Amino acid sequence: MRFWDKQQLAFGAEAQREGIETYGIAGRVWESAYLVTSYIDHPSTWEFDPPLIDKHLSGHKRIFLELGSGTGIVAAKIAQAAALSGRDLVIATDLPEVCPLLEKNLLDSTNTQVTLVRPLSWGSYDHAINIVRELKLVDDSSGHEHGCITHIICSDVVYFPELLAPLLRTLLHLTSPPSISIFELQPRVIISYKIRSLSKETPFWSAFGLWFSFEPVVVRKIDANNSLSEWQRFGSDMGGDGDLAFIFVARRRLESLNWTIPSENIDLLGGVGARGTCGKKSDETFETLLLMGLGQ
Repeated sequence: MRFWDKQQLAFGAEAQREGIETYGIAGRVWESAYLVTSYIDHPSTWEFDPPLIDKHLSGHKRIFLELGSGTGIVAAKIAQAAALSGRDLVIATDLPEVCPLLEKNLLDSTNTQVTLVRPLSWGSYDHAINIVRELKLVDDSSGHEHGCITHIICSDVVYFPELLAPLLRTLLHLTSPPSISIFELQPRVIISYKIRSLSKETPFWSAFGLWFSFEPVVVRKIDANNSLSEWQRFGSDMGGDGDLAFIFVARRRLESLNWTIPSENIDLLGGVGARGTCGKKSDETFETLLLMGLGQ
């Protein structure tokens, strides 16, 4: 069966209808998933800044871990590209009760030798560290070299206010020792995001920016006359419903590795512990990007 036919079988309208009946919103393919799959697999005439893959990682093992994978459509697209390298690994994660959906869809649509499905509930240190330990300590049957997570992929995960702090906590778990070491490059965090309720979602970005530096992906394209277009925010032409869409690329702020992560979610979103102090604070990167016109 051709890859496109496999994709339709696993992620088409009928598959989504059945998935929603059993798994709720996890069974739907959300809009930002289509945006990030275009970032992963795009025409050769498109140029991104920053690109998905750092040039210095060319030829090295890459480990992509996706949070809140849902149907698995993004993990499947990454696996399609990863299978070509012969060394990469894709880890799709979601709530334990959603993992059967992921396993089925990825089995139906991808090269399963480069994919793993693992439970990872946001905020759960045990779930995060179990994955890290497996990567670093357990040999797999394929003989692939093991290494560290190079990319953390997030698609349409910034939405419910009660999940914002657990999401940020998991991102901190995955970018803090022992998940990483001082000898490893910090994972690149890629967040595909569509604004739905700015007032409810801004607290995440205000806290996220304290711990991570981030920037929007921009794109330019070569037209039929071999001329380059102007750089524009990738996602600016997504849909026509008026909601803004972005892909942000982030890395953990190195100085934040010495900060104490607060145990209470309300404190984490309030900026407690960031910059090494106990006071509440916020970062203005997200609002600044909107005001500068990158939200246009």
